[in-house]
Amino acid sequence: MAKTNSIGLSAAKASQLTAELNELLANYAIFYQNVRGFHWNIRGEKFFELHAKFEELYSDLQIKIDEIAERVLTLGSTPYHTHKIYLETSSVKPAENIKDGRRAVQLILSAFTTILLQQREILDLAAKANDEGTNALMSDYIREQEKLVWMYSAYLG
Repeated sequence: MAKTNSIGLSAAKASQLTAELNELLANYAIFYQNVRGFHWNIRGEKFFELHAKFEELYSDLQIKIDEIAERVLTLGSTPYHTHKIYLETSSVKPAENIKDGRRAVQLILSAFTTILLQQREILDLAAKANDEGTNALMSDYIREQEKLVWMYSAYLG
């Protein structure tokens, strides 16, 4: 019988999942910081609307960062937690000094594309590992973020 971790999943499959979840965690961390910057630096006619939407988004990203890190711990590994490893690992790249609302929304949509693709891969791995906890987490995130993609895309016209 295959070696299992403390929650009864294959240790090897859990290790593969935590590697993917840590990469996702890095993407979320950079995305979060980008959106904080958009919130702080946004200028122009849609300032009040976007300032509030960006705060709503980064608050949600902060919750998801914590949930992902806790899932990594639940699976028996250590979550990434330094800026250095986030920058080395993340596919979402830092966005500096973005003041234009349309550009900020474009970067948000790009980050969502990256994250959604990765979450779908994790969803597939979780199904193969019989990991309902990670599966449920990714399913919830995907459902929420697909709607956000639609809404931010509608904003761009």
